[in-house]
Amino acid sequence: MESSVVVGQRMRAVLDVALRVPSLFITDAILNFPHDASAGFLSLLLQLTLRLLGVAASIVVLVLSRRALFKFYMITTALGLAATSVLVNYHATLHLNFYRASSSVAFGLEFLPTNGPSLWMTLIILQLIFGIGFITLLQVQSYSQLIILDLLIPTVGLIIEFPLGVQQLLVFVSALVLILYTASCLVFRFKWFYYSTKYTVLLLKHMYQVYGMQLMVEDAWKKIHFPDVLRVFWLTRLATQAVFFFNMVRLSSSEAGEVSYFIPWNDIWDLVSSLIINGCDSTLTVLGMSAVISSIAHYLGLGILAFIGSTEEEDKRLGFVAPVLFFILALQTGLSGLKPEERLVRLCRNMCLLLTAVLHFIHGMTDPVLMSLSASHVSSYRRHLPVLLVSAFLFVLPVLLSCVLWHYYALNTWLFAVTAFCVELCLKVIVSLTVYTLFMIDGYYNVLWEKLDDYVYYVRSTGSIIEFVFGVIMFGNGAYTMMFESGSKIRACMMCLHAYFNIYLQARNGWKTFMNRRKAVKKINSLPEVNGLESRKIDDVCAICYQEFHTSARITPCHHYFHALCLRKWLYIQDTCPMCHQKVQIDDDSKENASVSNNNGFVAPHEEPAPPDVDQEADQELDEQNLSEDESVECDEEEWTTEPHNSTSEEHNSDDTDSLGE
Repeated sequence: MESSVVVGQRMRAVLDVALRVPSLFITDAILNFPHDASAGFLSLLLQLTLRLLGVAASIVVLVLSRRALFKFYMITTALGLAATSVLVNYHATLHLNFYRASSSVAFGLEFLPTNGPSLWMTLIILQLIFGIGFITLLQVQSYSQLIILDLLIPTVGLIIEFPLGVQQLLVFVSALVLILYTASCLVFRFKWFYYSTKYTVLLLKHMYQVYGMQLMVEDAWKKIHFPDVLRVFWLTRLATQAVFFFNMVRLSSSEAGEVSYFIPWNDIWDLVSSLIINGCDSTLTVLGMSAVISSIAHYLGLGILAFIGSTEEEDKRLGFVAPVLFFILALQTGLSGLKPEERLVRLCRNMCLLLTAVLHFIHGMTDPVLMSLSASHVSSYRRHLPVLLVSAFLFVLPVLLSCVLWHYYALNTWLFAVTAFCVELCLKVIVSLTVYTLFMIDGYYNVLWEKLDDYVYYVRSTGSIIEFVFGVIMFGNGAYTMMFESGSKIRACMMCLHAYFNIYLQARNGWKTFMNRRKAVKKINSLPEVNGLESRKIDDVCAICYQEFHTSARITPCHHYFHALCLRKWLYIQDTCPMCHQKVQIDDDSKENASVSNNNGFVAPHEEPAPPDVDQEADQELDEQNLSEDESVECDEEEWTTEPHNSTSEEHNSDDTDSLGE
């Protein structure tokens, strides 16, 4: 039962996509239809108006609901059957010789029987089929028999052998009656069309008011299966052109005296080139190619995620990123408006740029997995080997691509951009493998490596600086291309986005991280320290790592003990105490006035607690008075010392892991 339901749903989805594809073919034909530039102003205005109306009608059909789409095609098919019936009657009246009873008008072939009774039966059966189909699809409730009789009247006139003028009059009257009846049916159905349109508009208005424009567009995008429609449109168009080109090659071979069912090898490249060139000759076909690239990239990303053992949902966006980049590159370079030879070259260059971008995205998928395996000290080689193989592939492939391109092409802005992306990717892989090696060494020796965090920061900072430098270089390369080669508004917009995201934000975040680390180190060095035997006498553990104090400990101004390394990692993220969430602010004389009591009130040897401040005592009395109104001071102190301890420890553990992963 469940399998039949699933099959039914899939069949409805396939039919939903198939019924929307013809509207794209009509739109593509309208947009690619040649226009006469020598025509007058009124003629050009009329052509433009008809094109806009045709495109608007195709878009309306594209976004119809499934039920409305079925009704539209039923009405369209009914109108097609009616028109075909009228044309058959007209053709039989003007072009058929009844006694010869054959016709050679269409394609020079005799397609009707050669005797009178057979001709009668053929025409009557055809008109019955057209009439029954018309009244069924149009859902005619009344006068259905009269409609069928109306379609048979011209055939009756042909059988009775009325004069030619009378036969033509019968055809005209039959067509006029059919047109009037069809128009009346459509007028009565206009009420349904009006309410359906009004309901759709109100629904879209409600979704826009509640969810916004973005969610409304996404919902419509999913309901009409637009990527699948684009994909089927492009593949169907490509297959049709392939069949046409194949027949053309066979026809030219037969004229040359070579009869073969296979294409010669020297003609295969020409065939493939022609298909690729015609596959991106308009904006609509570029969208279709982007949809095909989306499907390929989606399954490629899923395969890589399964191979490296990642389950991150954010890494499954390759099927969205790749087509968007391809479409932006196509718009930026004016791909569809180029000449056929230039279009093929530009498409190959865009695909090289897209390949490097996809490789960068794959590196972003593998780097977190590589860091998690090394930081968690996973000892299984089967977990490490796939990620290392992908990393090696990401290093070797850009090197090979750069060597091949430099061997066949001279230096230009495009080759410089591809090479820069390849070098940047190789450096990213080296940085990831270096950090991976540092974590593996730390796990192998199983000894606290206090300098590990600094080494990881140095390596990643070096990689970030190199990436920032390459971003500046690519901005200069794009500026040179825009000024001296091919400037466009889209290229200018992309350069602005690149300058903001890849240069400004990266520099700001890098400087912020550097200042946070510098501030954290300064705070750690300013805090009082307990060393040697005194640290071992502390009857407590570090609230961050839950380990005892064997060598030394740092004391915050709020009188809590922590390991210096643990507290430094915590202060990289936020400047509050992990225990009480007070600001860790260091004064110049903090070492002199700070009390050195730990989490349990322990006082370090050879030291005396600092005398309480008058303001602090007043604040404490005021707090105690406020707390005594609700519940006892002891309960509040217990909650204060237990809940923050657990929550902050858990928060720091997660933040510490994130900092190691970075």
